[in-house]
Amino acid sequence: MDSKRSTEVLIDGKIYALGGREEESYIHRLASYINEMIITLKHQEGFTKQSAEYQNIMIQLNMADDYFKAREQSAGLEQQKAEMEKEIYSLKHELVATQMKLESAKLELAEARKSADSDKKE
Repeated sequence: MDSKRSTEVLIDGKIYALGGREEESYIHRLASYINEMIITLKHQEGFTKQSAEYQNIMIQLNMADDYFKAREQSAGLEQQKAEMEKEIYSLKHELVATQMKLESAKLELAEARKSADSDKKE
């Protein structure tokens, strides 16, 4: 089992001690994402004039928006993957059928040549 890790991160100018089972680099990436979101929103006109509660709600809404968009994209990619796997299966089936036809045609050709050779000898 993974041991609990502790790391300090800087979020919006404040240091937070966070603990969890995730890698330290992952926790720092999360903090970086939050900081990027905060910076983006702070650059929007009037954002910093709003209450801290409103600012936090806007940050949370934007993160939820990113999450849902990523989930939709993931679902779309999963569907695309399933369709491609189905197409691959179909193409493999078609390839096997074509190879079987080729082998059958080769056998027929060999038999026809053999028959033609025996007809010439007679």
